[in-house]
Amino acid sequence: MSKRKGYTVDEPLRHSDHSRPRTRRDLICQGFLTGAGTLAGFSALNLISRRANAALSDDLAARLDECGIREGSGKVPFICFDLAGGANFAGSNVLVGGAGGQEDYLSTAGYSKQGLPGDMLPGQSDPNGVSYTDSSLGLRFHSDSQLLAGIRARCAGPDVHANINGAVVAARSENDTGNNPHNPMYAIALAGPVVDGVVQGPYGGITTLIGSRASESGGNSMAPLSMINSEIRPTKVDRPSDVTGLVQVPSFDGLNNERVVRVMEAVSRISNAKLGRVNPGYNDLVRDRDLRRKIECAYVESAYLADKYGSDGSIDPSTDPLIIDQSPGAATGIFATGEFDGGGSNGEYRKTASIMKMVIDGYAAAGTVTMGGYDYHTGDRVTGEARDFRAGECIGACLEYAARKGQPVMIYVFSDGSVFSNGTMDGQMDIPKGVWTGDSQQTASSFFLVYNPSGRAELTSPARQQIGHMRPSGDVETSSSPCANNVNLLVQTIMLNYMALNGEQQHFAQALSTYGVANGLGSGASLDQLIAFNSIVS
Repeated sequence: MSKRKGYTVDEPLRHSDHSRPRTRRDLICQGFLTGAGTLAGFSALNLISRRANAALSDDLAARLDECGIREGSGKVPFICFDLAGGANFAGSNVLVGGAGGQEDYLSTAGYSKQGLPGDMLPGQSDPNGVSYTDSSLGLRFHSDSQLLAGIRARCAGPDVHANINGAVVAARSENDTGNNPHNPMYAIALAGPVVDGVVQGPYGGITTLIGSRASESGGNSMAPLSMINSEIRPTKVDRPSDVTGLVQVPSFDGLNNERVVRVMEAVSRISNAKLGRVNPGYNDLVRDRDLRRKIECAYVESAYLADKYGSDGSIDPSTDPLIIDQSPGAATGIFATGEFDGGGSNGEYRKTASIMKMVIDGYAAAGTVTMGGYDYHTGDRVTGEARDFRAGECIGACLEYAARKGQPVMIYVFSDGSVFSNGTMDGQMDIPKGVWTGDSQQTASSFFLVYNPSGRAELTSPARQQIGHMRPSGDVETSSSPCANNVNLLVQTIMLNYMALNGEQQHFAQALSTYGVANGLGSGASLDQLIAFNSIVS
């Protein structure tokens, strides 16, 4: 029986040891869906038409601060990549070592389990004398990592690489399940000091959270139940039309841009006047005030967004020359002309571009990009390599766009579970590496990268480049950190590191307690051991 040569990068994965995919999550993990979703609904934004050329009227402008309507929080933009299905990170992509850090190398058998043959181990060099350890992004990757190759393909400048750093977290998560509370979006929204009982977390100019799936978390994996806040449920964004649709709908016939905004302002005033005639009972007074404020502010925000954003294309990723070439041969964009057309890889590029544009430009505070088809234990290696490369391209695009905009960004990459190799080599590759044999939560890990336009983020200690560690066998040491065997605490660890980048880690426990979330990471020195980087913004 002839050996299959692997799956193409957009081909669905069919596993004989898996049941037929039935749920949306199963379909995404095995690549039958790409991680997109649909969402239909109504909001006050549906009354907006096109951008006005005049400023908002004084009476409505005076209410912007009262309603908390601002362009952005000035905190570090946050993007996470949810690679659905159980992708490999440790060893063959990001190095995860023993208790001494990334260069506390594992045993030969441990690296074999992580897909590396004995002649390609970290600490060794190739026949040309080039080290198999690559530290060009601060965080140490294997030099033959396809994630790293993909990042470089879209983020090619060494001057950009010099301003990137990262950390890896050795942490187990369950294989092939939608029940991993992996997604940190709500945790990021909680990340800030508490003022008058309200956490001053990040927010965007249009919305707080976005995600490429129409799910509670915005991604494939769940969010920790204790952190979910229905008031800021992520808005689904996975293509440029989703972005422009947030502020652009059919115009009022015969009205110019300025008069459209004036109509919205009139609607706000009429609504306010009507609410003023409602006489609540004494027991409902406090609740009624809060409800009135939310209704009034919704109309004020609609007028504000109509005035600020719209038909000039400023928020459209597909017309941003920094993102996509505007004509054949232009070579100015991160993506070439035509790479947004059609499906497959182009769909992943469109999705990534839409989310990175909104988050890095400050229209949203945080976003999730879900990419499907990472359940790639297909008995070969080429399938997983191709998909790792594409994920790297999308990560690299975010880093490159942040560099072009002069903005910092934190990018977190995770997957549900991982894979292992039984040591069999895939001989169809130019450089044979271990085939992915099956699922293994024991080899799982997550990592994050930080781009800082003013210089590479500084580690709090060289040892903090790696949080937790692995055993020589290539398995996670479950006692190596609070989050090594607890995905809920992994989310808290990412939240803590995000707050540290913003210089706000001292507010971590208070931010959690305000929403009734138990702090599982400890305090003082215990917290310090889990923080990778010093602050990059004030």
